[in-house]
Amino acid sequence: MTNTEQTVSLPKQATEGIMKAGKERTNMPVGKMILLGIMAGIFIAMGAAASSMVSHGVDNGSIAKLMSGIVFPVGLMMIVLAGGELFTGDCMMIIGVLDRKYTLLSMIKVLLVVYAANFAGALLTAFLVSQSGQLDYTEGLLGAYTIKIAVGKISMSFGTSFVSGIMCNILVCAAVLMSSAAKEISGKVLTIFFPIMVFVVSGYEHCVANMYFIPAGIFASDNSAYVEKAIELYGYTADKIGELSWQSFLVNNIFPVTLGNMAGGIIFVGLPLYLIHCKKSNEKRHMA
Repeated sequence: MTNTEQTVSLPKQATEGIMKAGKERTNMPVGKMILLGIMAGIFIAMGAAASSMVSHGVDNGSIAKLMSGIVFPVGLMMIVLAGGELFTGDCMMIIGVLDRKYTLLSMIKVLLVVYAANFAGALLTAFLVSQSGQLDYTEGLLGAYTIKIAVGKISMSFGTSFVSGIMCNILVCAAVLMSSAAKEISGKVLTIFFPIMVFVVSGYEHCVANMYFIPAGIFASDNSAYVEKAIELYGYTADKIGELSWQSFLVNNIFPVTLGNMAGGIIFVGLPLYLIHCKKSNEKRHMA
């Protein structure tokens, strides 16, 4: 096979790999899937926490996003290389459903279990970070910055959150797909790093990352020193910070962002991959 032919066949091979992995998930014991989902939630949350750490004292917004984008991809790297099940990447299981490798019901079951487990892992990490003393860094500036991130996320409109979720998961699924095609660890790291960096720098919304960012902000808002600093530095009122709640977390952000992430992974990535790499093969099999 020539180098050109190998390059052309990589997307098809990666698509087939995604379907094979999807089939394995449908046969996986629920307990194992829960543990892998919790691990993925923890890994993404750790990347999110570190991204806040490196950017919280940077005044230039563009540089702050770039620094966050350099650090945040470590979360997906840990999932791919150490093990974990991530809801947003699992949305590509739609390829196997369309190719009749497993049923839609089995895909929905996987997504529900993984989503809940990702939430548990991210929420646990947010709580542990809030109790670790890390938010005291830079005289409480990190705590105030954590509140700022959370307030910004719950203040977005439904449409903005939804579309931002679509854009995010196109890039996340591309990273997962590309990393599955890479054979060496170095290749997997590079194929994950650049798409995830682009999503962070662009400011797109990821539901599992937000399962850390917003609860961390809620926990931080219980500290009056962090609240006072956020009011002083970012011009918030006490009432604005008071809008930060578990209800606003779920309704204003997680719900539309999750729908957007699903649309990005299923409609904008999974469906085109099926039509490009699987549909004609199925038609030929049926004709034979």
